[in-house]
Amino acid sequence: MKTEVRAKFAELYGEAGSVYASPGRINIIGEHTDYNGGFVLPGAIDKGMVAEIKFNGTDKVRAFALDLNESSEFGLNEEDAPTEGWAKYIFGVCRELTKKGATIKGFDTAFAGDVPLGAGMSSSAALESTYAFALNDMLSLDFDLMSLAKVGQATEHNYVGVKCGIMDQFASCHGKAGYLMRLDCKTGEFAYVPFDPEKYGYKVVLVDTCVKHELVDSPYNRRRESCERAAAAIRKTHPEVEFLRDAKLEWLEDVIGEITMEDYFRAYYAIEEVDRLLTACSALEKGDYETVGKKMYGTHNGMSMLYEVSCAELDFVNQVAKECGVTGSRVMGGGFGGCTINIVKADKYDHFIATVQKAYKEKYCIDCKIYPVVISDGARKLV
Repeated sequence: MKTEVRAKFAELYGEAGSVYASPGRINIIGEHTDYNGGFVLPGAIDKGMVAEIKFNGTDKVRAFALDLNESSEFGLNEEDAPTEGWAKYIFGVCRELTKKGATIKGFDTAFAGDVPLGAGMSSSAALESTYAFALNDMLSLDFDLMSLAKVGQATEHNYVGVKCGIMDQFASCHGKAGYLMRLDCKTGEFAYVPFDPEKYGYKVVLVDTCVKHELVDSPYNRRRESCERAAAAIRKTHPEVEFLRDAKLEWLEDVIGEITMEDYFRAYYAIEEVDRLLTACSALEKGDYETVGKKMYGTHNGMSMLYEVSCAELDFVNQVAKECGVTGSRVMGGGFGGCTINIVKADKYDHFIATVQKAYKEKYCIDCKIYPVVISDGARKLV
C-alpha cells in the first residue's frame, strides 16, 4: 500500500513528501459505552490508512483517494468545505487544528487504505488520525495523542454529522502491539491491558457480513439521545450521575415511569455493559479468555435485544459461532451491519471458518469475508 501511494503521489505532484499511517481498530468489549462516559477496550489492528503529504506553498489542499480514484481541491477556511464525502474528513481535521490555534498550510496528498469500509473497523478514524498526526508532526504543533484523537472526534461531529464517542480515534492514535487499551471515556484515563491470545491457544477473527451500515442521521444518533434522556431522568434524584456510566440499575428502575420503554432498554444495556467490560479486563490480566468470551456473548445479546443495533445477518453469524463452540462472539462497532468479532480456540478455528462461510452463503446467497486480526501500533511516521 505504501508503494502504491508513493507511486501515485510522484505521478501527481512530483517531488516526494512524508509518509504517515494510522490503523483501524477492533473493540473486544464495551460497545456504545463511550458516549455514555463508560469504558471501552479497543486495540489497533494491522489494517489502516497510509498517506503521503507535502506542503505546496499555497493555501489549498490537493488530495487524491487511490481507493476511489477521485481527487478533491479545497481551501482551508470554513466556507471552503469540499463536496466529496471522503475529503470532508481531511478538511475537518485541518479546521479543528486551526480552532486549536494551529496555522495550517496548503498541502498535496495521496492516500489509500485497507480497512474494509462499513465493516466496523473504523476506517474514518484511521483517516482522521493519519492527517491529524501528520500535520501535528510536520508543523511541530506539539499536541499530545489524546488531543489529536479529539481533533478526529470533533471532525466527525462538526463536518461529517456522526455524534461519535472518542474510542475510535483514541485507539488509532494510542495503539500498541500486544496490548488492548482500557479507556475511561469520562476521565480520559487509560491503561494498557495485555492481549496475547495465541499464547493461550486462541485466535481472533472478524466475520464480515458484508451488510454495510451508515451512521449519519441514523439510529446511532437516536440511541445516544435515548441514553441522554435516561441519564437526565436519573439525575433528578442522583445529581452525581453525569453519564449512564455513573448510574445503577436500581436507579434506572426508579425512573421507569418517567421514560419510554425504549429509553429504558437502551439505558439498561449501557449500564450492564460497564460491568461486563471491567470483568473482562480482570480476566485478561489472568489469561482467562473463557470468561472474556462469555461476556462477549452477553454483549451481543444486549446489543441485539435491548439496544437493537444488530441485524439478522449478524445474529445468524453469532449463532453459528455458538454452535461451533467459539469461545466468544459478538457484533462489533456501531452495529446495523458490519462484522462479528470472535475469539476462537485454535483447534476449532478451521472448522468455524469453513462452517460459517458455507452456512452464510446458503442462507443469504452472498459470501461473508474473513479477517484474521493482529494487534498493531498506532499512528506513526513511516518515511
